[in-house]
Amino acid sequence: MESFKRVKLKSITALIIILLSQSSIAQVVHEEDRYIPETDSVVLEKLEEWQNLKFGLLMHWGTYSQWGIVESWSLCPEEYDWCERKKGSNPNDYTTYKKEYEGLKKTFNPVHFDPEKWAEAAKKAGMKYVVFTTKHHDGFSMFDSKYTEYKITDTETPFSSNPKANVTKEIFDAFRNKEFWTGVYFSKPDWHSPDYWDPYFPPRDRNVNYEPEANPEKWHKFVTFTHNQIMELLTDYGKVDILWLDGGWVAHTPKDKILSGYKSQLENNQNGYLKNRIINQDIKMDELVVEARKKQPGLIVVDRAVHGKNQNYLTPENRVPEKPLPYPWESCIISGGGWSWTPDAKYMSGRKAIHMLVDIVAKGGNLLLNVAPNALGEWDEGAYTLLEEIGEWMKVNNEAIYNTRSKAPYKSDNICITTKKDGTVYLIYLVKKGQTDISSQITFQGYIPSDDAKVEILGFNLQLKWTKKGDTTIIQIPQKIKSKLLGTVAFVFKIK
Repeated sequence: MESFKRVKLKSITALIIILLSQSSIAQVVHEEDRYIPETDSVVLEKLEEWQNLKFGLLMHWGTYSQWGIVESWSLCPEEYDWCERKKGSNPNDYTTYKKEYEGLKKTFNPVHFDPEKWAEAAKKAGMKYVVFTTKHHDGFSMFDSKYTEYKITDTETPFSSNPKANVTKEIFDAFRNKEFWTGVYFSKPDWHSPDYWDPYFPPRDRNVNYEPEANPEKWHKFVTFTHNQIMELLTDYGKVDILWLDGGWVAHTPKDKILSGYKSQLENNQNGYLKNRIINQDIKMDELVVEARKKQPGLIVVDRAVHGKNQNYLTPENRVPEKPLPYPWESCIISGGGWSWTPDAKYMSGRKAIHMLVDIVAKGGNLLLNVAPNALGEWDEGAYTLLEEIGEWMKVNNEAIYNTRSKAPYKSDNICITTKKDGTVYLIYLVKKGQTDISSQITFQGYIPSDDAKVEILGFNLQLKWTKKGDTTIIQIPQKIKSKLLGTVAFVFKIK
């Protein structure tokens, strides 16, 4: 995933530099006015189906799990407190550190890898799709690629002799057997590839370390390599529903935007520093998407943080938008620790996760919850506990989540609202931590049912009395069920 810092501006190459905001700020810009709707009818139908799923699983996993560190980012020569180099024999020497980091390939042996167990736990939690990191920015392929030796199936990797060595295939097969949609996470930047980080030059930041326009043959080799790997995943790994591309700085940047960005930087910065150096890195995404959909018709493409038609839905990272968004979107959220596995990770409570899911769905989005396997191929018990808690709630209340859409006013106090195409409305009451009482009258402002509407609480064979006053719905709560309602993290009024 992404974060941004400062890079020193040193030369005339600034003419091909553009200033972008920090990831969270840039994403808000996308949410404001930068979505370009898809026009392919097959993709639009697929997107509509995806919006019905509501709840998915994201998994960051790679050789870095052996050190319990942030995925990939310690290789990047940008100043971050959160991914400071602390592992290896000499973390103060970058060359030694990078060599030892990439040497983790030779000790990666997740012998407890059991994707069927993961798929079962995710299904019980109510998840409907999975997005797996087939390759992160460090370039290590978690699949059997023909185009690199830096991969889990290489003979230097101990796990390569295991029957389940091609972990991407095993994960996708296991989850498809549980009726999950599958999504390929793929990093466009590749910090291992000599055609992205040319070993002749030291890496400067997250970007390609040479000028693509001055070295077109080398850049073309990298573009071809990237396309080849993605097409492998879309050809040899069964049905793929989502291509989830990370590394939004690898994209075509028009010259006018480069120059205007540079001009703005000169006008507004007197200290000689640039934030988030981005140069023109045209990965030929339009061409790739055409070929990809020949292999996988209707494929949803998520070219994250790249303004254009190849970002079929938006992905606010580790946060939830403050209001409903008028197009498909998904919050990707860490469940515990970091994106990658970290020792002694603390997982969010079931209450927090369920309230977050409800909030996101009420705003029209999906929740993609990240769980990170460890070096042996296991999930923490905390992850299983969390998913079990979510699943227990979903058993009773999932009809208020799946196949629903946002409805104004989306929330009133601690009650969220969702609706289905048939007109059924759900009011989801979020029980606060430490709450000791439920009012005999629950009020929701901004929505009034029809006069003949029936109101019930999911999980109870009980019809409730209700009245209206102005623009407020008032639902009567019998005394006999209050203690049971307090015993859950949220309960749902179904109005039909």
